[in-house]
Amino acid sequence: MSEWEAPAKINLDLRLRPPDRSGLHPLHSYFQAVEWLDRLVVEEGDEDGLVVEGADLPDDEDNLVWKAVAALDLRDRPPLHMELHKSIAVAAGLGGGSSDAAAALAAVGEMLSVDPERIRAAAPRVGADVPFFLTGGTALVEGHGEQITPVEPLSGFAVAIVVPPFELATPEVYRRWDELDGPTGPELAGSDLPPPLRRRFDELRNDLVPAAVSLRPELADWMHDLGEAWEQTVLMSGSGPACFGFFLDVGEAEDALDEVGEHRAAKAAELRTRGVGRRED
Repeated sequence: MSEWEAPAKINLDLRLRPPDRSGLHPLHSYFQAVEWLDRLVVEEGDEDGLVVEGADLPDDEDNLVWKAVAALDLRDRPPLHMELHKSIAVAAGLGGGSSDAAAALAAVGEMLSVDPERIRAAAPRVGADVPFFLTGGTALVEGHGEQITPVEPLSGFAVAIVVPPFELATPEVYRRWDELDGPTGPELAGSDLPPPLRRRFDELRNDLVPAAVSLRPELADWMHDLGEAWEQTVLMSGSGPACFGFFLDVGEAEDALDEVGEHRAAKAAELRTRGVGRRED
């Protein structure tokens, strides 16, 4: 039996281009893994089975965990019993499902001695964010998510993440972005960033914010109210609706979360320097 950690991510910066011939949107985004973790337990069993705790998700082939196993295209593999313990909010722009899939690739790959190159090749077939979670840390992600360039890990701050009490479906947000003719997101000037970020970025933005707000106008109120309470500009991760702000440490981030009203989920999180990995005692 092996137990694996699957972290969430935030998009520090997310810039899109219109769909290319593949129908997908090329992106240029800086991803940051954070210490908000799902857990995946994998062992051989009498028959294939997946138990999901903590979220209302399918346990059959529609779950990204099973899609990851299928993408490895393993012949004569043993039956697998897996348990997925969800903590990361779903449909929030935090990549939890993709991280779970990456954990399944890594766990099954290690169990069955799968060539690492085969694992890396399978990842983008499962989902655009899956390759990042095999690497984690701080990375520039380009193309359709398959081009991962690790950069010097960020440190020196923590994040407070809040998920408003509604969901946004990623395909719907991208469709709305197209309908709006590809707007750019509001910019956060580098002068307003913590020093570790200020040294790297002139500005940060998320081009999906206008589309997300168009679908759920209350998101704009959430971002405004959080910004007022935290005395800073709040950013959105991925396709939303998760919002986050920067703080000196986890303690300060936890204090900031005390000021938040009704929400679906929240986490004060440290930055994580790796992706999926075996759980450390």
